[in-house]
Amino acid sequence: MKHPKTYHKQIIHKHNQSIIIEGPLSSAELAKYYFDRGLKAFRPAEKQYDAICSIADFEEGRIIVARDGDKIVGYATFLHPDPLERWSTYKMEDLMELGAIEVSHDYRGLRVGSTILEVAMMDKQMEKYIIITTEYYWHWDMKSTGLNVWEYRKLMEKMMGYGGLVPMSTDDPEIISHPANCLLVRIGREVPQSSIDQFNQLRFMGRKDFFL
Repeated sequence: MKHPKTYHKQIIHKHNQSIIIEGPLSSAELAKYYFDRGLKAFRPAEKQYDAICSIADFEEGRIIVARDGDKIVGYATFLHPDPLERWSTYKMEDLMELGAIEVSHDYRGLRVGSTILEVAMMDKQMEKYIIITTEYYWHWDMKSTGLNVWEYRKLMEKMMGYGGLVPMSTDDPEIISHPANCLLVRIGREVPQSSIDQFNQLRFMGRKDFFL
């Protein structure tokens, strides 16, 4: 399966700021910018910047960024699921994972995260993919937001909804280990039924009866 990438852009004008949301970007394009030090949810900002540059060069990899001038203040990554995860069991070429989405604390409240997802889905190629993201409450920034686990879960569902991702059931042990954890999925309009059936097998390993 080929993975063509078509560039799209939106600009957020708010509070005398202009935030550019754009992508997918290549590593060469990313090299023109630098990471906000507040982007450290997964690892130190410098190391996360190196990680997204690597993903950008994967054949299927997609990086969508939000930037304030030359400073990257938010991003999302899309790529095939990690080989160690159950979602890579069948090595589905049309299964993609929203591996990370992060917005620097100083830029929250500007709809940066939701706009990143909207821009990502503008590419018609995304209609050929099943896109998943796995949300675990222990990754959520409840401390700085002051939200409880259920309020944060509702916030995540709302934001992911801007990218067309909705909750789906699964028997994945990590997800069902806490009721706030969830699997969110977007099935593109051009995904064949055979891929949907195979994905359902991944959602419920070893079962023949599936439900949404």
